[in-house]
Amino acid sequence: MLTRFALAFALATCAFQLPANADPAHPVLRAKPSDDVLRKELTPLQYEVTQQNGTEAPFHNAYWDNHAPGIYVDVVTGEPLFSSTNKFDSGTGWPSFYQPIAPGLLAEKHDGTHGMDRTEVRSRIGDSHLGHVFDDGPRPTGLRYCINSAALRFIPVDQLKAEGYAAFLPLFSSPPR
Repeated sequence: MLTRFALAFALATCAFQLPANADPAHPVLRAKPSDDVLRKELTPLQYEVTQQNGTEAPFHNAYWDNHAPGIYVDVVTGEPLFSSTNKFDSGTGWPSFYQPIAPGLLAEKHDGTHGMDRTEVRSRIGDSHLGHVFDDGPRPTGLRYCINSAALRFIPVDQLKAEGYAAFLPLFSSPPR
C-alpha cells in the first residue's frame, strides 16, 4: 500500500511513481471502478471524456481559467496528475500544463483520429482519457499537456491535507529566505 509517508518521501526525492495497481483501500487512490459504477458516479460528460475518448468544449469547462493553487487528480481514481504550479494559459480554452506532477504518471499513445497525428495522454491507474500532449509548450519542457477539465478533479491547496494529499503540500511552500 502506498502510505502518506511513502508519498512524501518519494516526492521529496523526486522519484514519485504510482504503483501499477493502487490499493482500493487507500484513502486517496483506488483501482478503476467497474463500468456500472462509473456510469453512476460520473456525469455524462465525465464518462464520455474519460471512458469514450471524448473532448469537452474549449472555454466552457471548469478549469481552463482556474488560477487557484492546488492539484488536479484523475476524476476516476483520484491519482494525482498535475499541479497548478505547472499550469499555464495556452490560449486554447483547456487547462494546459508543461509537465505532470511527477514522472511516470501518464501513459501516452498515438492518436490518428480526426485526420490528425497526435499523442493521447491517459492516466496510468484509471486508464482515463485525459487529453493530448503537444511539443509547443513553454520552458522548461517545451510540452503542452492539453487536458479536459471533465477528466480532472481540482483539490485546492487548503484542502490537500483533509483529502489525503498532504504529501503534495511542499509544492506550495515558499523556499526559506
